[in-house]
Amino acid sequence: MSDAFDDILAKVEANPRRWLVTGSAGFIGSHLLENLLRAGQQVTSLDNFATGHQHNLDQVREAVGEAAWARHRFIQGDIADAETARQACEGIDVVLHQAALGSVPRSIKDPLTTHRANATGFLNMLTGAKDAGVKRFVYAASSSTYGDSPTLPKVEDVIGKPLSPYAVTKYLNELYADVFGRTYGLSSIGLRYFNVFGPRQDPNGAYAAVIPKWVAAMLNGTQCLINGDGETSRDFCFIRNVVQANLRAGITDNPDASNQVYNVAVGDRTTLNQLHAAIAAALATERPDLKVEAPKYQDFRAGDVRHSLADVSKASKLLGYAPTHDVGAGLKQAVAWYVQDAVKRG
Repeated sequence: MSDAFDDILAKVEANPRRWLVTGSAGFIGSHLLENLLRAGQQVTSLDNFATGHQHNLDQVREAVGEAAWARHRFIQGDIADAETARQACEGIDVVLHQAALGSVPRSIKDPLTTHRANATGFLNMLTGAKDAGVKRFVYAASSSTYGDSPTLPKVEDVIGKPLSPYAVTKYLNELYADVFGRTYGLSSIGLRYFNVFGPRQDPNGAYAAVIPKWVAAMLNGTQCLINGDGETSRDFCFIRNVVQANLRAGITDNPDASNQVYNVAVGDRTTLNQLHAAIAAALATERPDLKVEAPKYQDFRAGDVRHSLADVSKASKLLGYAPTHDVGAGLKQAVAWYVQDAVKRG
């Protein structure tokens, strides 16, 4: 029996479009590129390698084969350059805009660089899409937009004040997209991602996400660092769910679904303490010989939200979104990939 992911992939394959994926050398962008090529689509992709990697594109090429890869055109460029954004959008039906500088701590340390990529770059992409007559502009929004709102679960229409420059830029994206819809008729859909994880997520660097960083630490026999008491919770969302949401947003013909913002998550929350135990358990299956150190606790991190949990009923109702992987199922696949990747890299 096919699941919600297989169903949307089949619909994409049956209705060819010309797609643009920005941030295609990154974690999420590379998965979108791979699945679009598997579905027989013509894809242009764009990346400046600020946080993306050539090896992600190489892995996509290996996974889909040369015939599918021939339907892909890559542009190395920066969305903060208006002309690059304009050229990338030419002849495109659907934009899946993922290019951004993530990380709350990075934005606190360097707000100007975050603004350049996430605000100026976003506005360039919107303008390029408008001028090129793009039919749908799907963009990566963020759960950081909920800011200091204590409401749980998070519902799209109830937000608080942003807690970081990063959150400000992601909320600004939603405001700009809404104005472009009202003023120019550009159809857009924002997807508020909640703590996405999965294969190809970079474990290295100061701003690496928690799951790949902890997997790497455990494989290296070092302690994982937990900010605060470990009872901070998140709605961790496996990459396959995110790809599904993007594809549904890209091809939906539901008039009520356009010019909206949606939560993309599972609708369940996991504390950092629970996450540490779950990763250790998943690793025990792959590496029974591995001894996992107890975590080390440190101060809470500035700009962090204490708890996060999404209500995904709006995406379910208007887009047909149905997450296929919870945290446990996602970790099983992600950890297996990281172990195999570590072996390949020696």
